[in-house]
Formats: sequence, C-alpha cells, structure tokens
Amino acid sequence: MSIAVSAPSSTATPRLAALVTSVLFLIVCLSWGTTWLGIKIAVESVPPLTAAGLRFLIAFPLFLSFALLRREPLLFPRGSRGFFVFVTLSYFSLPYYLLNYGEMHVSSGLTALLFSCMPVFILMFSALFLREKIYPSQLLGIAIGFGSLFMIIRSQGLHLDHAELFGVLAILCAAVMHALCYVVTKKHASAISVITYNTLPIGIAGLMLFSAGLAVEAPVFDAITARSWSALLYLGLVASVGGFIVYFLLLKRLSPIILSFVFIIFPVFAVIIGAWYERQSLSPELMVYSAVLLTGFAITKLPVEKWLAPALGHTPAP
Repeated sequence: MSIAVSAPSSTATPRLAALVTSVLFLIVCLSWGTTWLGIKIAVESVPPLTAAGLRFLIAFPLFLSFALLRREPLLFPRGSRGFFVFVTLSYFSLPYYLLNYGEMHVSSGLTALLFSCMPVFILMFSALFLREKIYPSQLLGIAIGFGSLFMIIRSQGLHLDHAELFGVLAILCAAVMHALCYVVTKKHASAISVITYNTLPIGIAGLMLFSAGLAVEAPVFDAITARSWSALLYLGLVASVGGFIVYFLLLKRLSPIILSFVFIIFPVFAVIIGAWYERQSLSPELMVYSAVLLTGFAITKLPVEKWLAPALGHTPAP
C-alpha cells in the first residue's frame, strides 16, 4: 500500500514543478507582451518623459519593499558607482523615454518586433567586448531577421516620414542601449544582485524622468485620461514589478538560453494584442514576415555548429 501511494506522489511532483514553470513562463510572456500596448495607451494623454517617470515612481515602492524583505543591499558595491550611473541612464532613463517617444508614432506590435532585435545586438556586443565567437549560422539568423524586419516595415505601409522614422530609430536605439547594458553588466558586474541592480536605479530614473517631464513637457494632469492612468498603473505594478519577480523566479528554474526565448515569444503576443486593440487586421504577409523574423533571431540563440560539435566529436571554439 505504501509503495502504491508513494509512486504517484513522486511522479506528480516533477509534473507539478513543470506545470508551475510553464505557467510562470507564460505569465512573463504575457506581461512583457502587453507592455507595449500599455505604453501606447499611456502616451495617449501623458507626454513620454512624464509617462516614463510616473511608471518608475509607481514601481519603485514595491521594488524597495521586495529588496528590504530579501535584505538585499540598495547601493552598488564600492567601486561600482560609475557603473551605477551608467545603468541608471543607459538602461532605465534614456531607453524608456525613447520607447515612449517611439510608440507615439509606431504601433505597439511593430515596437515589440523592433525591440526583439535586442538579443541580436547583445550577440554583436558580446563579440566586440567579450570576444565571444559568432557562428556562421548566427550571422545567417541576423541577416534573415533584419531582412524580415525591413519587409515588415515596408508591408505595414510606413512611409517613414520624419515622425515615423524617428519613432523607429528611437525604439532601435533603446534596444541597442539595453543590449549594451546587458553585456557591460556581464563583463564588469555579474556579481551584483538583480534586485540591487533594479531597485535604486528605477527610483532615481523615475525621479529624473518625472522632473524632466515637468520642466520640459509641462504636463496637464487634469487632461490625463483614466485609460492612461490605468495603463501607467499596469506598467508600474504588473509589467515592471510583477514581470520582474516572475522572471527572477524563472532564473532559478530554467537555463538562461531557454529563458532568453521570452524575447522571441513576447512579440507574438504584442502583435496580436496590439492589432486587436488598435483595430488593425493581421495580414498574411505580416504574419509570415514576423514568423521569419523571429525564426531568424531564434537561430542566433541556438547556433547549429555549437550544438552539433559534441555529436561530431569536435570541441566548439570558446
């Protein structure tokens, strides 16, 4: 009797763990996939600097509580203060302003597809600063991805006037800055806790962005719609804090390579949800090009040569 009872429980535990991991992965994809629509709604009645600042100011108290509960240090290690400034400006302040500005001129779905280039920029910066090898299949994936991205922009009917062009460039610049921060962090500050990495920079970036918004944009708070306030609350509480906490939990359950596929999957959610909200039809052409783009970027994460080398008895180059 005892054997019959213990056997199912032993098999049920791994299945339950796998189910929990799958649900957490889906939550991250959904929360980050809806971020782009949240930004789009927020900037409908809130200027981009002010919107970015408010988002972080809403998120900061929860991040601070999370850090205090886990007894994580708020300050970066001594000797890393310059890096702290770099993270605050180049990971939080400027990129999120650029994303907000870009979404004033570009659809939320296209914004997510543009930002999905970020892992490719990580690959390029890793080769440049960390001397990591880029395999031929990864170069092919990059070419496929950017070629498809060009076709998506073309098929969407963007004539790239000044507003649309600067919107696209702003989003790509945000992706480049995030990629650079990831690589610099890996090289110089991989020992810093992810909670420490996020908490104080988010608070300071939020205060800086909001102050700059008050000075430059002079927002009229009475004109902010309930939809924009709701979007800001969602961005601050769910997309930022909730997505971060779940991602933090997944770091302990999945390999970094598998987890990095979040960046390939969330644009799919973003395109579908954005098209539904903005009442845009998803043309077969757009779906095909999007699938090819994300496939190309997925290839950059799983270089064929690296995975076949052990099977062929070869040692992959470092």
